[in-house]
Amino acid sequence: MNKLLVRGWPGLPLIAALFMLGAVPAPTDQPGPQARIFRIQARSFEYTPSTLYVNPGDHVTLELTSMDYVHGVFVEGYEVNLVADPGETTRVSFVADHPGVFRMRCSVTCGAMHPFMIGKLVVGRGLGWLWAAGVALLVAIAGLRFACR
Repeated sequence: MNKLLVRGWPGLPLIAALFMLGAVPAPTDQPGPQARIFRIQARSFEYTPSTLYVNPGDHVTLELTSMDYVHGVFVEGYEVNLVADPGETTRVSFVADHPGVFRMRCSVTCGAMHPFMIGKLVVGRGLGWLWAAGVALLVAIAGLRFACR
């Protein structure tokens, strides 16, 4: 019986860490609104970059440059639309005022793979996933420690 108590002690700090981490609220610190400029290159059914990350309240400027054909970018949920001729750059600005993940798609039929020319705008990416991953990792370690006994 005494050996079981002694063997159980190495897991105690891990259990304590789990409880302490569970008591700490997930991080929600977001910097204040910022001006963000994204230079998007459109070519042969792809955007570079294809994913844009902003915080709620940011003033976002999209600059679309077409590298080969006439391309467009439409941001669903914000009703923002840009169209650029080859070699041309167009721009539009808006405020990212509601959080979520919004699809960006080509608004000009540009060829056979046109339906697959998509990207996304992520508004409010917080670090909640990192906190959740830390909790999951600690739970997994605790499970392995106790399963191996």
